Amino acid sequence: MNFSKSKKLDYFDTGIFEALNNKKQALIDQGRKVYNLSIGTPDFLPFEHITKALSEAAADPKNYGYGLVDIPELLDAVSAYYKDRYGVDGILPSEIVSVHGSQYGIGHLGIALCDPDDVVLLPNPGYPIFEAGSYLGGPEIYYYPLTEEHAFLPVIEEIPEDILKRAKYMIVSYPLNPVCRCAPDSLYIKLIEYAKKYNFIIIHDNAYSDIIFDGRKGGSFLAFPGAKEVGIEFLSLSKSYNLTGARISFAVGNEDIVNAIKFLKSQIDFGMFIPIQKAAIAALTGPRDEVIAQCKAYEERRSAFCGGMRSIGWNVPDTEGTMFVWAPIPPKFKSSFEFCDALMEKTGVIGTPGAAFGSLGEGYIRFALVKPVEEIREIVKVIDESGILK
Repeated sequence: MNFSKSKKLDYFDTGIFEALNNKKQALIDQGRKVYNLSIGTPDFLPFEHITKALSEAAADPKNYGYGLVDIPELLDAVSAYYKDRYGVDGILPSEIVSVHGSQYGIGHLGIALCDPDDVVLLPNPGYPIFEAGSYLGGPEIYYYPLTEEHAFLPVIEEIPEDILKRAKYMIVSYPLNPVCRCAPDSLYIKLIEYAKKYNFIIIHDNAYSDIIFDGRKGGSFLAFPGAKEVGIEFLSLSKSYNLTGARISFAVGNEDIVNAIKFLKSQIDFGMFIPIQKAAIAALTGPRDEVIAQCKAYEERRSAFCGGMRSIGWNVPDTEGTMFVWAPIPPKFKSSFEFCDALMEKTGVIGTPGAAFGSLGEGYIRFALVKPVEEIREIVKVIDESGILK
């Protein structure tokens, strides 16, 4: 039998991650200690009131049918959460749909919203699913640059007007993985103005509003006047509540956009497992003191990592938000992949090459803050003693 996969799959490249994984395994096989800071999986545990709700619901045989729709209690919980947490009142049940993680929701945006003659506006650097989910819908992709010169914020005035006129949607995400920066209110006000003027959609990926540092307040795109007229937001419970494997996220906002996602979902899945819906309700309606304490712990890790690296001569800026660090590679290295490879070999510390997030990620490396402070200090010491920064 001669088999060939879809030509669409040839677009995607896993070379960098394959190479990193192979190198990691080789180090482990040699008995080396490995510090894996490449993957953004929280090492904190899910909160007890959430796991209890899930366990109790999973023990009820009646909850094992198809979860074809989001139960009313879940929709009410999302609406109440937006009012209490973000000050966004009046989110209707028809303006909410659950998705199996933001990766799933964003991964289907191109199919749900785009035609081949459309243009989508994506950040460079940006999280890879932004590109993959758009590409599968067949539009033209325009990458708007995010650079240190402009504080890693989009300069929408520099996007050509003919591109703006053809744009179907623009994906924005702050605090932004991988560059770990936050955005001022003025950015959202300007984006809404441009979206109205040129008739395109704003998609806001709001994964890290609860992991934000130095007194900043994480908010919602939907809190800005006119936001619901032009866009939606993906609200994720993965990182705030350590529920990455449960895959709990929501698309919230403009009803027409939400309905397009709902319609596509109705063709390809059977909805969220009822016990997981119950766990989501517990998270959304439960106390937030543990979320706040966890943010403080991430901030302590951030300070230990970034401050520690600066103390040994590596100028790593403080992360403003997200559970990551975005560090410029030392000048003597030619590429982010070369540095990642050398760092792994000399220290056992694994990061993700910035080039994996787009061409403008070259020259950087991303680390995940998934180790306690004591181990982060050990990592700083190991890097210092390795001589790789000399």
